[in-house]
Amino acid sequence: MTDPNVLVGINTGDDCAVYRISDKLAIIQTVDYFTPIVDDPYDYGAIAVANALSDVYAMGAKPLFALNVVGFHSSGMPLEILIRMMKGGGDKAREAGVSIIGGHTIDDKEPKYGLSVTGIINPAEIVYNSTSQVGDVLFLTKPLGVGILTTGIKQGTVSPTAIARGVEVMATLNRAASEAMVAVGVNACTDVTGYGVLGHLGEMTQGSGVGARIHARAVQVMQAARDIIDDDLNAVPGASRNNLA
Repeated sequence: MTDPNVLVGINTGDDCAVYRISDKLAIIQTVDYFTPIVDDPYDYGAIAVANALSDVYAMGAKPLFALNVVGFHSSGMPLEILIRMMKGGGDKAREAGVSIIGGHTIDDKEPKYGLSVTGIINPAEIVYNSTSQVGDVLFLTKPLGVGILTTGIKQGTVSPTAIARGVEVMATLNRAASEAMVAVGVNACTDVTGYGVLGHLGEMTQGSGVGARIHARAVQVMQAARDIIDDDLNAVPGASRNNLA
């Protein structure tokens, strides 16, 4: 990238793109969508929106508005599923104070949903993933184990109670964590999603030129995910194998 106003591009694998408008204002943008990870369309929509917004929160920014990104099999699935899916997403966006003001749909045999999110930030206040320093302490704002839990859901081995807990974790906005992070001041941050904690931490350490040490017993993991692995090692999600490869 040669445009000097591109403050965050593709070089460090950061969570969003950032483009400077003035000395005190920059636009921040991301896009994220995925296939269903739970059975309930409403919950799926809420989780997809919380996930998309999380990239903006990870950089300490304020999301303003979003566009829907939707794939749906219009002739093969009841329209009520699409309505519930987008209702869940709309309600979660409303909770975040974000307006969904448009979007794009394609006919797709496998449902997909997410957002393209636009926000703002002061260029001097951007929280990068590539600015960790020696001596920093790592904090997780949510427990791990979502991939294992959703794989168990697909295999039909997860209890309703565990599913409810997983939905609660996945659909919780990272807004409060972001606000706390900005208030106290941190050196770096990233959003842990598809590449797992090790993959995203790898991006942070490579970009920052530092190493990291994780004490496994200190890492919070959902008990339901531990239970699933104890019962069935086949519940390791395919994404984990892809990440390893």
